Amino acid sequence: MAWLAMAFSAVLMVVSTNAWSFGRKTTIKIGINAPMTGDIPKVGEGTKFAAMMWIEDIEKAGGLVVGGTKYPVELVIEDNESKAESAVKANTKMISQDDVLVIVGPQSSKQAVPAGDVANNYETPMISPWSTNPATTKDRPYVFRGCFLDPFQGPVVAKFITTEFGFDKAAVLYDVASDYPKGLAEFFKQSWEELHGPGSVVAYESFTTKDTDFSSQLTKISRSGAQVLFTPQYYNEVALIVQQAKALGWKGPIVGSDSWGSAETIELCGEACYGQFFSTHYAAAGAKGETKAFIDRYNKTYGYVPDDVAALTWDALRLAQAAIEKTGKLTGKIKTDRKAVRDALATIKDFAGITGNMTFTEEGDPKKCAVIVRISDKGEYEFYKSICPE
Repeated sequence: MAWLAMAFSAVLMVVSTNAWSFGRKTTIKIGINAPMTGDIPKVGEGTKFAAMMWIEDIEKAGGLVVGGTKYPVELVIEDNESKAESAVKANTKMISQDDVLVIVGPQSSKQAVPAGDVANNYETPMISPWSTNPATTKDRPYVFRGCFLDPFQGPVVAKFITTEFGFDKAAVLYDVASDYPKGLAEFFKQSWEELHGPGSVVAYESFTTKDTDFSSQLTKISRSGAQVLFTPQYYNEVALIVQQAKALGWKGPIVGSDSWGSAETIELCGEACYGQFFSTHYAAAGAKGETKAFIDRYNKTYGYVPDDVAALTWDALRLAQAAIEKTGKLTGKIKTDRKAVRDALATIKDFAGITGNMTFTEEGDPKKCAVIVRISDKGEYEFYKSICPE
């Protein structure tokens, strides 16, 4: 009888390790790869808070319904420490150890580009809500994003400055060691010089991550004859750059990109940032419908207005949900189900997100509009205009 007991134990072990196959006992795991610590923890906070709101809705509904079967859902949140190598480790762990069905994040391109390589190699669908660098999804059929790309954002900002101010001489200040600002600075420069001719970017200054003194670069910019400064940096650097520029006597506008969208930007920058413009994914002030409902709920729960990272994370999770539901069936084989989710994501059209409608291209990039935001005298991000792909 001993052999029978051993055989029965083995069967139980197989059943427990293959619980994925048994309907209501299965837990769908969604990975979250976010910078909870490091240089941009506010980005991680917005990611986590939006994810907690989403999972609350799923739990209230009793789970996620796929093909008539209701499955419980679990979030697996990993801190990438705002580092590329940590983002890679987080994806590897969630895929190979936690058996996540899909990953949301990383946010920053510096982490999303290498982490996307891991997801694609392991054939696990990944949606980066906030990464605008083309390399994140390029030639990676398992990697998607929830935002527009820098080849679109760069020209949007260049054209906006040209039409809004009538300027023809620009300066750029960017972090040369980070994929996102480096790439966007290049796209802006290319577009600006197409509009105004070679040499019209009269100062193209760089620094390295964690630098805090920009006086040398800003002095060169101030003396260059530039009429406007474009700086596609994160919230922790924006305040330093704007405040130091004004202290050195800079009088022109300072224009930013979607990385300015954090609530922390105003907390750190204060009145020095009032009246400035930046391109982004949505504007909280004046929002309506489902966007307003999300903002009000987030604000009530966490005590501040959600930034674009939180809104994009919400959309990315709802995209993941829509794709899982669209598969119509979970087979119990994780590789097969990951592929089914990937294929479903690729076919999504006219998805109504709170940051705009989305239809994916073959590269996994959504076709969507950019929003120009003005920072009001109250420190609010006010909608100024929308610019859509031609």
